[in-house]
Amino acid sequence: MEKGKAMARRWAVDFSDSSSSSHPTVADPPGFARSAPDLDETSGSRQKKDAEAAWKAQKAWEVAQAPFKNLLMMGFMMWMAGNTVHLFSMGITFSALWQPISALRSVGKVFEPYKDPKVDLNAPRLLFVALNLGGLLLGMWKLNTLGLLPTHASDWVFSLPPAKEVEFAGGGSPFY
Repeated sequence: MEKGKAMARRWAVDFSDSSSSSHPTVADPPGFARSAPDLDETSGSRQKKDAEAAWKAQKAWEVAQAPFKNLLMMGFMMWMAGNTVHLFSMGITFSALWQPISALRSVGKVFEPYKDPKVDLNAPRLLFVALNLGGLLLGMWKLNTLGLLPTHASDWVFSLPPAKEVEFAGGGSPFY
């Protein structure tokens, strides 16, 4: 029994003089060390956070480069539409203008899932904006080749004569 009493006292906490101080001092339980690192500071969780930050950076770059594929596809579709003003070429052209505008309006939302203190999103955002501005310029170029951009003073003022044609192409054979 003597041995059992010693064990009982070893685990017992004496709160008898707790009335004298506002914060009683309680000994730490066995196996607890105050100098032990927090769980967030362990090397396993640090490696996991670094891997997650690297993954987010990689995905941010993939999202930033996505408009390049759209540029190539839109350029091909504009080339296939031709240089005459008709419904198909107008639809392709306005689609080429609308997609970059809507993408530029939502840059913050596009990169929201990849926010992390360890990930720098400035370069991917700049690339995303630059590629979408390139798409916008491609659409403006197509509007100009269709002759729909007001590029001469007579496009704005009715009383001025229209611009002179620089070049004219007709049929290729005199037998038509």
